[in-house]
Amino acid sequence: MLQQFYLWKWLASGIILGSLFAICFGQYDDDWQYEDCKLARGGLPATIVAIDEESRNGTILVDNMLIKGTAGGPDPTIELSLKDNVDYWVLLDPIKQMLFLNSTGRVLDRDPPMNIHSIVVQVQCVNKKVGTVIYHEVRIVVRDRNDNSPTFKHESYYATVNELTPVGTTIFTGFAGDNGATDIDDGPNGQIEYVIQYNPDDPTSNDTFEIPLMLTGNVVLRKRLNYEDKTRYFVIIQANDRAQNLNERRTTTTTLTVDVLDGDDLGPMFLPCVLVPNTRDCRPLTYQAAIPELRTPEELNPIIVTPPIQAIDQDRNIQPPSDRPGILYSILVGTPEDYPRFFHMHPRTAELSLLEPVNRDFYQKFDLVIKAAQDNGHPLPAFASLHIEILDENNQSPYFTMPSYQGYILESAPVGATISDSLNLTSPLRIVALDKDIEDTKDPELHLFLNDYTSVFTVTQTGITRFLTLLQPVDREEQDTYTFSITAFDGVQESRPVVVNIRVMDANDNTPTFPEISYNVYVYTDMSPGDSVIQLTAVDADEGSNGEITYEILVGAQGDFIINKTTGLITIAPGVELIVGRTYALTVQAADNAPPAERRHSICTVYIEVLPPNNQSPPRFPQLMYSLEVSEAMRIGAVLLNLQATDREGDPITYAIENGDPQRVFNLSETTGILTLGKALDRESTDRYILIVTASDGRPDGTSTATVNVVVTDVNDNDPVFDPYLPRNFSVVEEEANAFVGQVRATDADAGINGQVHYSLGNFNNLFRITSNGSIYTSVKLNREVRDYYELVVVATDGAVHPRYSTLTLAIRVLDIDDNSPVFTNSTYTVVVEENLPAGTTFLQIEAKDVDLGANVSYRIRSPEVKHLFALHPFTGVLSLLRSLDYESFPDQEASITFLVEAFDIYGTMPPGIATVTVIVKDMNDYPPVFSKRIYKGMVAPDAVKGTPITFVYAEDADPPGLPASRVRYRVDDVQFPYPASIFDVEEDSGRVITRVNLNEEPTTIFKLVVVAFDDGEPVMSSSATVKILVLHPGEIPRFTQEEYRPPPVSELATRGTMVGVISAAAINQSIVYSIVSGNEEDKFAINNITGVIYVNAPLDYETRTSYVLRVQADSLEVVLANLRVPSKSNTAKVYIEIQDENDHPPVFQKKFYIGGVSEDARMFASVLKVKATDKDTGNYSAMAYRLIIPPIKEGKEGFVVETYTGLIKTAMLFHNMRRFYFKFQVIATDDYGKGLSGKADVLVSVVNQLDMQVIVSNVPPTLVEKKIEDLTEILDRYVQEQIPGAKVVVESIGARRHGDAFSLEDYTKCDLTVYAIDPQTNRAIDRNELFKFLDGKLLDINKDFQPYYGEGGRILEIRTPEAVTSIKKRGESLGYTEGALLALAFIIILCCIPAILVVLVSYRQRQAECTKTARLQSALPAAKPAAPAPAPVAAPPPPPAPPGVHLYEELGDSTILFLLYHFQQSRGNKSVPEDRKHQHVVMPFSSNTIEAHKQAYVDGSLKNTQPKSARKFTLVSDEDALSIHNTLYKENIDQRSTNLDFSLRADSVGSFLPKTQAKNELLRGPREKIRRMWNQTICFPRRPMWELPNRPETIDLEQWQSSRQKAENEITGTFPNKRGSSNVTAKDTRLREKEEIRQSESLTIEGREQLKSPSSDSSFSSPWSHSSLSTLPTVSRAVELKSEPNVTISPADCSLDLSPSIPCILNSPLCKRETPTCMLTVETKRNIFENLPHPAHISPPPPPPPPPPLVLTPFALSCPPPSPPSSPPPLPFPPLLPLPISPSPPPPLPASLPSLPPRPPPLPSPLPPSTSVPSTASVCIPAVKCTVSVTPAEEMKSSVTQLSTSRTGCNADPQREPKGILKHVKNLAQLEKSVANMYSHIEKNYPPTHISKRQTGCPTEITNMEMTSEQNQENLHNIVEEIEKQSHSQSTSL
Repeated sequence: MLQQFYLWKWLASGIILGSLFAICFGQYDDDWQYEDCKLARGGLPATIVAIDEESRNGTILVDNMLIKGTAGGPDPTIELSLKDNVDYWVLLDPIKQMLFLNSTGRVLDRDPPMNIHSIVVQVQCVNKKVGTVIYHEVRIVVRDRNDNSPTFKHESYYATVNELTPVGTTIFTGFAGDNGATDIDDGPNGQIEYVIQYNPDDPTSNDTFEIPLMLTGNVVLRKRLNYEDKTRYFVIIQANDRAQNLNERRTTTTTLTVDVLDGDDLGPMFLPCVLVPNTRDCRPLTYQAAIPELRTPEELNPIIVTPPIQAIDQDRNIQPPSDRPGILYSILVGTPEDYPRFFHMHPRTAELSLLEPVNRDFYQKFDLVIKAAQDNGHPLPAFASLHIEILDENNQSPYFTMPSYQGYILESAPVGATISDSLNLTSPLRIVALDKDIEDTKDPELHLFLNDYTSVFTVTQTGITRFLTLLQPVDREEQDTYTFSITAFDGVQESRPVVVNIRVMDANDNTPTFPEISYNVYVYTDMSPGDSVIQLTAVDADEGSNGEITYEILVGAQGDFIINKTTGLITIAPGVELIVGRTYALTVQAADNAPPAERRHSICTVYIEVLPPNNQSPPRFPQLMYSLEVSEAMRIGAVLLNLQATDREGDPITYAIENGDPQRVFNLSETTGILTLGKALDRESTDRYILIVTASDGRPDGTSTATVNVVVTDVNDNDPVFDPYLPRNFSVVEEEANAFVGQVRATDADAGINGQVHYSLGNFNNLFRITSNGSIYTSVKLNREVRDYYELVVVATDGAVHPRYSTLTLAIRVLDIDDNSPVFTNSTYTVVVEENLPAGTTFLQIEAKDVDLGANVSYRIRSPEVKHLFALHPFTGVLSLLRSLDYESFPDQEASITFLVEAFDIYGTMPPGIATVTVIVKDMNDYPPVFSKRIYKGMVAPDAVKGTPITFVYAEDADPPGLPASRVRYRVDDVQFPYPASIFDVEEDSGRVITRVNLNEEPTTIFKLVVVAFDDGEPVMSSSATVKILVLHPGEIPRFTQEEYRPPPVSELATRGTMVGVISAAAINQSIVYSIVSGNEEDKFAINNITGVIYVNAPLDYETRTSYVLRVQADSLEVVLANLRVPSKSNTAKVYIEIQDENDHPPVFQKKFYIGGVSEDARMFASVLKVKATDKDTGNYSAMAYRLIIPPIKEGKEGFVVETYTGLIKTAMLFHNMRRFYFKFQVIATDDYGKGLSGKADVLVSVVNQLDMQVIVSNVPPTLVEKKIEDLTEILDRYVQEQIPGAKVVVESIGARRHGDAFSLEDYTKCDLTVYAIDPQTNRAIDRNELFKFLDGKLLDINKDFQPYYGEGGRILEIRTPEAVTSIKKRGESLGYTEGALLALAFIIILCCIPAILVVLVSYRQRQAECTKTARLQSALPAAKPAAPAPAPVAAPPPPPAPPGVHLYEELGDSTILFLLYHFQQSRGNKSVPEDRKHQHVVMPFSSNTIEAHKQAYVDGSLKNTQPKSARKFTLVSDEDALSIHNTLYKENIDQRSTNLDFSLRADSVGSFLPKTQAKNELLRGPREKIRRMWNQTICFPRRPMWELPNRPETIDLEQWQSSRQKAENEITGTFPNKRGSSNVTAKDTRLREKEEIRQSESLTIEGREQLKSPSSDSSFSSPWSHSSLSTLPTVSRAVELKSEPNVTISPADCSLDLSPSIPCILNSPLCKRETPTCMLTVETKRNIFENLPHPAHISPPPPPPPPPPLVLTPFALSCPPPSPPSSPPPLPFPPLLPLPISPSPPPPLPASLPSLPPRPPPLPSPLPPSTSVPSTASVCIPAVKCTVSVTPAEEMKSSVTQLSTSRTGCNADPQREPKGILKHVKNLAQLEKSVANMYSHIEKNYPPTHISKRQTGCPTEITNMEMTSEQNQENLHNIVEEIEKQSHSQSTSL
């Protein structure tokens, strides 16, 4: 029953659960159906994308809508479509859910007129499963592209500016609003900047104007204008948008025409004047006037002045002309000083008048200075000189001082020479003529004239002394004397003539001349010596010695002839016999006897021929052929050739032209044979003649002939001739450049270059041009309206050196085209039209002209809005009214109408001309002023003073306000009531009635005063009112008790109603009413009318006003009720109120944001910048106290401080290496010395260095710059801020200019200003190069701005980089190609070494991790099972003390201990090693040897760089430790037959001394088994390589180690021999030895806290050491000190075999004595694993060594039964051993939680060839170990002992060691050591060892054979090693 109940219960539960599952799954299915059409993304529901305008059709808008569901395929779940797709800009791909742009046939334009800024569509999604519809909005934002250029509203702009406008004035604001350039683009693309561009046609425009604010475009005057220099500027203004990409910015330009208006900047100028060279000044001439003496003013006035006095204003075009000033003339000063008695100058006309006659006896002249000044007070007058000469009455005739004159002239004197008065010609002839009418010291201004020889001589016309000069040359030979007379004339009378006799002196100007050029003489043989041959006579026309002739035979006489020097007779020389046929040619010279320098001479030739007595030969020509070139320009009669023939007999010869000259062009003398030109030559007709000439002596056979070839050469004697048949009238159309005009042609009949014709234009070269063929073209577009006709001169020139030319004038007419619009005579018409004029009234006529021919101009109104008001006649241009104008109907104050009119050519095509017409409607005075009352009443005291107010009158004018017709003024009518008008007055503008004088009237008197109100309209209209004034009785007027009241000061914070003071007045039977009548215009105070209490009525402000003076008045109640006041002396008083200052204003900094900088090398408390705050308050309330609010700075430094009362911010830290850092903080200013109100400002300080600075070098001293530095900095700020808004220039230093090499020289006359600039946007310094561009580009402008501060001549010389930057650059530039190559090579080497270093670092970290792991596992190795009962435990020996000087830092080194400290600190806070790792054993405490074991091992020779640091250990790993690492030196393996651990030497570390290196790869590929335990034990080997070892077990019994110690010592009687000798020990070996001795001197006591259980019952092990010198193990028992410790037994984990370097050592020294834990060690030497491998081919097997001597060693007893020994091959002889490293005892391992330290990379191995024979080393140092060693065979042991005992050497160790590296500077080394010790203690406490069994109390007494085999599988160990290597790599990477 119970079972059924449970069955049903379970069934019901199942049904319920099933239903629930079904519902849940169904619900899930339903919800899943509704997921379609939803967005598969998060975020905003709308999809917003952006697209550039003008994108291509088909541009993807949305690549995926991410809508859930499928719209395509066989089973779509959704359906997509577009909604609200206005203009169908979007296309939808429903399958891919993509949106595309649809711009087919159109462009998506964001700009007007389309203005598409965004497109919004709805993507409709229909869920086909459930039918729901979801709309997804897609918003497409159209991004603007910079596709539109700015556009100016007008094509050009115009501005006028007066030349006196100051620099910096804005002269054009025409771009404001929409009047400038606009850009329809958006954002920066549509923002406009204006800049001025360089105008090549007007280069000065961009220097004269500037646009400082580019966004506004306002043009500012940059340089002073000068109308006299330039009157118009064409400024090219460029408008560009502000697109972010500078290359995409679009620009447009316009021209701003700036007309300079003439200003009154120049004074008057006298005319005429002479320009001063290189200046603008014009120096006036001296005005001259002459008046006769004793003449009356009526006879002479006005005095004629030459030239007429005239002055003009140099500013000739001041507009309007009415502003042009007039000129006022005056006489400023003069001599004599009483000139004002005689002369007066009209101030306007400069007319000079004589006031009274002048007597020449007293006044001969007047020198006056006249002044011309403007009548407007201009400070630049002009001055000129006026000379007035007083003329004497002409009543005396002139006279000469001498009766006659004798003069001399040399006949060779040139024209213009002066006649001399003596023969030596040293002084001129002076002719003095005087006039008694003029004093002798003055020039009488006589006219001298000659009565004869006027063409030869002339006399000077000015001066008292006159001189005769030569007009033409004279020739003594023609005329030797000239006699004439001179007469003087003064204009009225003549003098008596004076005779002048001029003698012409001879000059040697004639050469002696022979009648003939040559002479022919015949002599005969029968003549005798002395006979005359010929008489020569020369003629010289000179006289005296110049005419005496001397003859001389120069050459040719040959000693046969002589000549008489004086007569010229040639005779036969004595003793000469003449020979027939001999000829002579005598050259005879005739010379005059003038001085040698002036001597002249000539020569002739005498031909002498010796003949026989009879005639025997015909005449003969010298040549048979003559060639001659004759110019065609040769004159007629010119001698061409001498054809003289000779006849030996001297018969007469007859010459004739026989042939070749038919026209008789040439003449030949029949007697002389001279050929001359008879007619003119013409080359163009005949260019060559061949003449046949004959010579005959009369005999039939006495004729000979010669040929003369005459060539006529060309002369440029023909002008080019234009072709007369070509047309000379041309026409060309205007406005067409390079248009063909016509063609000319010219020819030249000359030959060669003389006949080449070149064309040029004689005029209009800038308008026309002509080609080489004579074609004429226009150079520019002609404008007929400027000129319609040209007479063009064409010049044809030939190519001669001196060319000839002809000209031709062409008539060129310019044809008109319609290219001009009508132009109005005025561009603007302004006319004033009175209001209310009737319709039809004409008020203006406009005119326009069209310069085109045949233009028919018509006019019309262009503005349609005024066509109902005005009419314009189309042909006359008359404007008239269509209706009356009403001034009051205009809303503006100035009623005006402006409209446009245009003029156009009815038949033309050009646009119309436009003019502006402004009609100003003039208001007419429609209404008179109207008073508010007809009668006004007033009261006055009988003693009222002048100016006492009585009452007010008021009138209004109904005319529009602001016009003259509505302005009301007042005056008193003095006609009706004259007396009241004399004592009362009304203020013209205010209407206040006041007293005109001090009154003294009778009380109760009533005066009536008529006041008139009038306007300023046209015409003036007025009205009047009456004022009745009652004079009160004195008793009715109250009287104040004081004339002045001075209440206490009132606080400016006084609230309204605060009482100030009380005034009081007294009156008889009157109620007094008080009031404030003046001084309370601001209504700050009020008064109680009854009590007289004055109180504060409005807030006071001391800073606005410090005091008030109120005038109060007391009146009787009756007077007040009558609304009248009666001021008098007694009822008014003054109240002086002083305002007391309060602290109601906070300090305000001069800047809201201060920017400063500080240099990296700034010292502490260096000044940075100075802030200043001002306070409107006074006294202490304006005394500031400053403080800083600085955000936290690193290391708690303040950074900056501020001087409390000066505001000087200083540095409070150093900023080394902080360039580009910046600091932002606030400065607070508190008034009242820090107790009042506060204000704040922000401060930015940026750190810079010299790389950010520029040096501004000036030619002014530093002291001047320092005084003006604030002004100079503001100027620099302005120029930098033009480029970077808000930037600040900071001055770094001001000093003397540094120059020279390395800037070592200083010049204190010049200044170096070091500056930099801070950019507030980046908070950092502006780049130095950018700062240089900003400043250097504006250097001229900066110099101009600096000029007022630098003074005259001061300027910036240069802007340069600082010295530090320059020196760095120079050092960088000094690197040559070699240095650069070395640097590049070093850089490449570093790059290549980086990967290797990284690899070595990673590898070293892995090795370090291995060593650390090994040391950590040493204490965890379990003990083996004993085969027999163990002996009683012995007490462990205490650890030996460390040698002095050896400490932890010495072992670990600098970097290692720091890493330990760092990672220990990290391990405290982050325990990276789980505490529950069962297979990880925590190490025991360790010493510094842990790290020392990883230092590089140094070995002599080959192993120095091959051994890894951990390769000096036999590493034994526990079976239970899963974290055991793979040792790098030994290959671990497990014997398959035994559970004990085997180990062997690794080939990859000792392969450098193995015979076959292939074993290394084989070992590395060998299998790896699980390692059960591993430990290290120190052991030493001698330096002797061996290839094989015998298979012999070697057992060390640790129990008997102590007992064998003494025996081993007794057997050793000496030191071990050193076969190398002591001389081979190098310094390096010594250093290594010292290091190793220190390492060996450290003892490590490994205290086993717990003993691990051994998985095997066997406690022995064996080792096949293949290449180890285990044959030396017997040496161990003899060389070490054995100390027995009976009560301690150490497990194998406590033993370590260490391979230490082989060094000489004293065996009994303390360094070699070492206590180790008790253990038992069996070493079995197995067959070498390499012995089956072949030796290398090049290495022969080593010879066997000699048999070793027997080893004397007591065998150790074995207390453990040995197992069956393994089979081993027979022993082999020992080869020599290589040295192996020796290392100190192994350190304790690092805890697993500490990260491994970064090791040094091991060096590459340097293998030693196996064939090298290395002598055995002497000694081995092994720490004392309690062991028993069993060695077989005994012979080998004896051999080893013999070798070891041959030498003995001591080991020396330095007891003290100095710290190294950075540890030298660490003072708390002891504390650090203590910290490390605490670290180890912390590790022990936090990580206790686990799985440690009890330590065994004894060691087996009988061990027959402890074996270690290599057959066990090591796969598990391989996996563990890989895992550890990965962990080590990750740790290295993280570190």
